[in-house]
Amino acid sequence: MDETRIPEEAKLDRVAELDGWKLTDEKFITKRYRFQDFLTGVRFVNLIAEYAEEIQHHPFISIDYKMVTLKLTSWNAGGLTELDLECARKYDSIYRSIEQK
Repeated sequence: MDETRIPEEAKLDRVAELDGWKLTDEKFITKRYRFQDFLTGVRFVNLIAEYAEEIQHHPFISIDYKMVTLKLTSWNAGGLTELDLECARKYDSIYRSIEQK
């Protein structure tokens, strides 16, 4: 996994390539996912947790009834990295797979 820190001048452009993710506090990317019901959101969180544990890169996760918020950064690199962007794309893919069921 690529933990190369993204240069400050490239952050906005790189985050703009992602679907619905926003740069917050200059070192995090954040996205909110909405679900039809609470248990589907929890199932999504469980899949995110399994993947995060597998790659040893864990997001901040907040569950608010049918809304799940993910927040990513790389503490070791001191900010946003390529790994965070890869994870964002993976989490979007997991979301799409759940929403199609």
